[in-house]
Amino acid sequence: MTKIVKSDEEWKTLLSSEAYRVARGHGTERAFSGEYAAFKGEGTYKCVCCGAELFDSSSKFDSGTGWPSFDRPIHSEALEEKQDISHGMIRIEVLCAVCDAHLGHVFPDGPETTGLRYCINSVTLTFTPLKQEF
Repeated sequence: MTKIVKSDEEWKTLLSSEAYRVARGHGTERAFSGEYAAFKGEGTYKCVCCGAELFDSSSKFDSGTGWPSFDRPIHSEALEEKQDISHGMIRIEVLCAVCDAHLGHVFPDGPETTGLRYCINSVTLTFTPLKQEF
């Protein structure tokens, strides 16, 4: 997979200030504030930075945490994970495999299907609805 690499200045011109703060600065949005926290549309969630497909709506569930939650990525190569020891906690950070955007964290308290909860910031995502064929 070819990595997309841009300077901070390039990312700043492409992203909103909030998307830049979270995706490139490893920040987080407030719980229950994101566009996709309670969203129920059918389609594909993509990286706001590079457009890579990350999650399918069939893997989204209501975790009650205030962030969009998924039990699995769209395919095994979509995400990268690394240990995050910031804020006095040990967590697993989730990154876009194509552009290294910080998306959120994964926790081992998800539904029975996988046991995982990918807790993702809405601002790091875009949504493409499932195409309706008539």
